[in-house]
Amino acid sequence: MRTHGTLRLATRGSTLARRQAGLVKEALEDRRHEVELVTVETTGDQIRDELIHRLGKTGAFVRELDERVLEGDLDGAIHSMKDMPTEQPEELVTAAVPERGPPGDLLITPDGSTLEELPTGATVGTSSLRRRAQLLSERPDLEVAPLRGNVDTRLEKLLAPALQAQHQERSEADKERKANTGDEDFEPEYDRTVDEWFDDLSELERQALGREVETDYDAIVLAQSGLERSGLAHYVDYQELPTSTFVPAPGQGALAVTAKDGETAREIQSAIDHPRSRVETTVERTILAELGGGCIAPVGIYAIVQGEYVNATVSVFDRDGEESVVGSRDLPIETHAEAAREFARDLAERGAAALIEQARKDADATDDVSEEDKPAGK
Repeated sequence: MRTHGTLRLATRGSTLARRQAGLVKEALEDRRHEVELVTVETTGDQIRDELIHRLGKTGAFVRELDERVLEGDLDGAIHSMKDMPTEQPEELVTAAVPERGPPGDLLITPDGSTLEELPTGATVGTSSLRRRAQLLSERPDLEVAPLRGNVDTRLEKLLAPALQAQHQERSEADKERKANTGDEDFEPEYDRTVDEWFDDLSELERQALGREVETDYDAIVLAQSGLERSGLAHYVDYQELPTSTFVPAPGQGALAVTAKDGETAREIQSAIDHPRSRVETTVERTILAELGGGCIAPVGIYAIVQGEYVNATVSVFDRDGEESVVGSRDLPIETHAEAAREFARDLAERGAAALIEQARKDADATDDVSEEDKPAGK
C-alpha cells in the first residue's frame, strides 16, 4: 500500500539481490520517486540445498515476493528475470524491465587460464544443466562438478585450494627463516613473511583461506552480470565465454519489477522501463514458454535487437552435450512475440522437443535439475 507516495518494493535478502534492488531504487529515485526496499525471505532462501525443481514448481524464489504485492502489502517486487516463471497471475504484470546488464557467462580460474588452456580432465564447477552441456560440448574431456552457494561462496570454493597451499608453503618458509636467523648465507624463499602476505589479501581471499575444501576446482562458470553486480569482478581472473556457443539462459542479466496492473505499474514503467531490454527478454521468455524446457533441460536462448529485427539464438542440448538442436533467426521487431512462438515451434519439430522430453525423463529418474538456470518454467 502506498504511503505518502513512497514506492515499497520487495527484494530477496541475498547480497546480490539487495545490490540489484539498489540499482532499481537508484533508477527510480533519479526519476523523482521515493522508494523503500523491503526484504522478504523466500522459501528458496530458507532451503538453500533443496533441489531447485521442488522450489520451482511454486516459484519459491519469486512467489512469496509477488504474493505480498497481490495482497496489497507492497507496491512491487524486484526479481532476476531468469528466476521468474513464464506464467504469472493475471492481475500481476511486469511493470518494468530496466536496461539489461551483461547477459553472458564467465569462466573464472585462479590463474587466468582460458577454456582452451585448461588441462585434460580439469574440474569445472557449475550446477547449471545448460552450462554443463555447453562445456562438455566444447570440451568432452572435462569433469563438471556441482557448485552451489551465492557468488562469493562459489568464488571462495574456487580460490581456497591454491590459497591454502600458498599459506602452508609460506608458513613452512617462515619456520625455516626463523630457524636460520643469524645465518648470513641463508636466502629466504619469500621476501615477505606469511603475516605480511596475509595482510595484503582481500576479504574474499581471507574467507577462502578459512574455507574447508570439498572439491578442488580448476575453474567455475558464473553469470557476468552477477559477478559484476556483486562487486567482486576485480578480484578474479576470467574469460568471457562467447554467447554464440555458450548461449545464455533466457533473461540472464535482466531485472524485472512486477506490480499489480494499474496506475502504480504504469508509473514504474514510465520511469525505468527499457524498451529494447523488454523486447529482447520477451522474445527469450516466449521461446522458453513455447518449448517448455524450464529448469529441466539444458536450454540457452539469447535475443538481441538489430535494427528492424530481433536476432534470436537458441541451443537445446542433451545433458551430456552430445546431441543438440541449435538455431538462429531474425524476427521482425513489430511481431516479435508471435515470430518467437513460430521459431520455437520450428525448433521443437527439428528435435528440440524430443531432447527436452528426454531431459524431463532423466530428471524424474535422477531427481536432479539445474540450480543456476532456475526455475523459469510454469
